[in-house]
Amino acid sequence: MTRIALEQVTDFGDFTKGSDLKEFLKQTYSNISSQGLSDVRLSPDGRHVHVIVRQPRSGLMTYDKYQRPHLMQCQKQADLTVTGNVPIVDVIYMTQSKAEDGSCVLGIFFENGKAEFWKFLECRAGWHLQQTVDLCNSPTAKVVSVCICLNFIVWCEERPLSGSSGGACNNFRYCICKKTVEVNEGGVSLGNVKIALHNNPRYTTIASGDLVYLMPVTDSPINVYKVFLAWSPEHDSFKVNSTCSSSLLMKGSKKESDFTRLVTDCVGILSTINPPDIYGVSPAGYGDLLLLLSTGWVCIIKRDGALWKIYKLPDNCLSSGETQNSLNVYKETLALTVNRTLFLIDTKCGLELERISLKWEGRLFVNTSDTQTPQMLSETGLFKVTQKELDAKARSIPVDSSTLLVEAVFEEACKYYQQRSLSSTQLTVEKLKKGGMFQAPISLAAILGDYFNNRNSKTSEKKSSGQERLMISLESELKSIVLVEDMKTSMLKASEKDLESDCENLVQQEICRLLSAELDKENLQYLNSIFHLFPAESWHAMQAALQLRCNGDGSLSSKASAELWKIIISPVQPTANFAHCNGQQKHTNAVLPVFELLCHSIFNFQPDWLPRFLELALEQVGASSTSSWNFGGKESSESIPLYKRALTVLPCKGNHQHLEVELLLCSQRPNAIMQALRILIERGQWERVTQVAERFCRQSPLLNKEIFSALLCEVSQHRDLDPYLNLLWTLCPEDMSVTSILNIVLKNLPSSAQNLGPFEAEGSQITIGLVKPLLRKVLQRETKPSHRYADILQSPTRPPPTPPRQAKGVRAELDCAAPGTQMTSQAGLL
Repeated sequence: MTRIALEQVTDFGDFTKGSDLKEFLKQTYSNISSQGLSDVRLSPDGRHVHVIVRQPRSGLMTYDKYQRPHLMQCQKQADLTVTGNVPIVDVIYMTQSKAEDGSCVLGIFFENGKAEFWKFLECRAGWHLQQTVDLCNSPTAKVVSVCICLNFIVWCEERPLSGSSGGACNNFRYCICKKTVEVNEGGVSLGNVKIALHNNPRYTTIASGDLVYLMPVTDSPINVYKVFLAWSPEHDSFKVNSTCSSSLLMKGSKKESDFTRLVTDCVGILSTINPPDIYGVSPAGYGDLLLLLSTGWVCIIKRDGALWKIYKLPDNCLSSGETQNSLNVYKETLALTVNRTLFLIDTKCGLELERISLKWEGRLFVNTSDTQTPQMLSETGLFKVTQKELDAKARSIPVDSSTLLVEAVFEEACKYYQQRSLSSTQLTVEKLKKGGMFQAPISLAAILGDYFNNRNSKTSEKKSSGQERLMISLESELKSIVLVEDMKTSMLKASEKDLESDCENLVQQEICRLLSAELDKENLQYLNSIFHLFPAESWHAMQAALQLRCNGDGSLSSKASAELWKIIISPVQPTANFAHCNGQQKHTNAVLPVFELLCHSIFNFQPDWLPRFLELALEQVGASSTSSWNFGGKESSESIPLYKRALTVLPCKGNHQHLEVELLLCSQRPNAIMQALRILIERGQWERVTQVAERFCRQSPLLNKEIFSALLCEVSQHRDLDPYLNLLWTLCPEDMSVTSILNIVLKNLPSSAQNLGPFEAEGSQITIGLVKPLLRKVLQRETKPSHRYADILQSPTRPPPTPPRQAKGVRAELDCAAPGTQMTSQAGLL
């Protein structure tokens, strides 16, 4: 086992005038509101510390560490000390091209546009001035920030206002300039000044890779403060970014750009967003930028404008914007100092690796000789993060699982009650233990403690009947909790060989635990992270949880309970966002529901199982009579059909149309079947087309007619279906007439302009001979007498005779006659 600790590398006694440096840093860090922390610079190799002095006079103090101090004692040292009335903007190291000794040139940039370039030569006892140049063309210009990006010097320059300018123009009197720079043995060569952006507010320039980020200062106008710019000096392209979304606008320019025209297209968006403030910023290399936001989130802006959240600081950690902080990325580890706490975070998953309490505030920096190790400057010296092996005695200390579980119960309870509390007061474990109001975590902790005591003791006293029944009912739950904790403990002590199997068992236990009850938003995010971090282990755990088995006929079977399937197929998507890709819905930067997670895992490890898994899920939906399972059937605003959810796992690009076809056919839906048929027709898989048509034409008369009409259109346009015509003619619907067939054929005939002559070697159009069997069959069906109306056909051809008319007198006599006489007369008439 290893322990992460902070180890001192260098004491300031190794530096020239180290006592002065130590005293200055002590005064700087003692005042939190001081700006001295941002005025300290370190050389890339950690051998030189530069302090920019603001008061009482502007200047620069340099403290050096000699590699051979015993040789320097007899020589007069050439220190780098600059004093004067012109403020220093920044001190930047520039790499010398083709330098054999790997030395760098130090650039000192002044507010009036002057720049001095110095070089440290230990063989010549210190610093020596190489060259002095002017950056700005105008003698009245003022430099407010500067950086080095590739072979460019980039700076933000303040231009004086003209007499006719109004007060509104005061905030937009700056411009962004650049010059090419080349550092060699002969000195520094600079190109001409080029203005990339003008009429812009004051910006701080930060270089990262081949991009320069233009960050607004705190006194910028409110709408300007909401966004910052990413600029490529090489291509002269701008991106407008915000801390609450990705890139708002991209604009390329090959000449000078006006700031107002640049942000015109996103003025409407600026009025609707309220992004968090930026408390800390640091370049992350490759065009990325680290941000510490006022919400406590540490984020990274990718070079394409995407905003990635990495880690959330504890609540109340950033009490105000004056909190001292610094952050840097060292390979895959993020180091962050906030006041007197150092956080080490894994950038791949956002896991907190270590939290180290510091005795003094410090500032992180990157040492070029060891870029993978976090190093920090504090008032007592230079420190670096190390990993030390624990001794045998420390490794032999047993871990008390009961204590860990009890603490975990109270920590989870704090989180639970805090979410439901109306008070802004932060709950702690101590308050829960002493308050007396929260009995649930206290009771659960007592149950866990009693269970561990009885498990560890050989003999236990006889419990009361109530307590015994309680322990029996909780036996399975307690065993599973203890099993997971024991497994975590064993993983800490396991060798590399056993670690893989222990990890797989732990992932299986966690996935089974999460799927044993309905998932809330937080647990669903946790499940997503497990599948992301342990894909292979999650794949095996999924098979075990569902008890999936591949049968001999290629189908899948599962012995999982109906309740587990209900959780898996649940349509609840609390944070899912969808984007359309080729007519399909795709998840973008979202937490996936369980069904989509499982489909992703199957697609990655056993893609041929994906259609079979969909069939299995549809069978489970059909077998359930519960009304809440209707989400697998009809499409509504609250649910999406399972086949559409399964289609989201297929990538937009790639040769996966065979899986798309199978998923569409598994749905048994007419629209999906027709979509699959069109895909097969586009790919020219005619044998598969006829198989699908023969299979699904029996499903319904309407689907039969739609399939036959689609295939008849294809027959009219080409001869690829000639070998399958006899089969197609058998699929002709009964209500299809000769007229409708001829209308379809004539409507879909290819244009006659495609024929090059009256005679062709091999015809590509349909002929009368091809459709003659179909027409004969339909004509025979139309002329053949139908037995459906046989009773009508068998009715007499002549109408019944008309009864004879009689005079009024005769009718009156009949009415007065006896009833027997009337029936006889009526019978005679009939």
